[in-house]
Amino acid sequence: MADEDDEEEQDESPEPPQRLFTLTEAERARQELEPFLVEAIGCRKKLAGLENDLSAVSARIMMMGGVLVPYEKLATLRMEHTQLAETMKSALDRILETGCLIKDLDVGLLDFPAVIDNQDVYLCWKLGEDRIRFYHRQDEGFAKRKPLNPHDLGPGDTVQ
Repeated sequence: MADEDDEEEQDESPEPPQRLFTLTEAERARQELEPFLVEAIGCRKKLAGLENDLSAVSARIMMMGGVLVPYEKLATLRMEHTQLAETMKSALDRILETGCLIKDLDVGLLDFPAVIDNQDVYLCWKLGEDRIRFYHRQDEGFAKRKPLNPHDLGPGDTVQ
């Protein structure tokens, strides 16, 4: 029994320390990752449509007792679903392997761990913004974003 416990303990490796980004590193990563984020968002939307189609086919099969199963259509939908899921997973893995965090895939929200004034923060970027302009503490969310530079709030923003 002791051997089994030892094996379990050996399998548990400590998590690597969280990567910290400078603003320059985060901006460089953001530029590299933006196409992967766009791809993942597109795949997710297409997957949602395919899942609706697959559900509709399943419902029809159940209602008709499985007599008229559209095998070719079903096979095509499943193959497309599998390919999209793999593409999305690959894009998400590519983003996550940098140390960046995906906070909201629906809107394309990424956080980059950093330290500002000896405080753990996230440099926060949302798809559509031209660069990283905001940050928030790690225990706060998007709603608590603060400008990195109070004089640079971004297009359309005004100081209140």
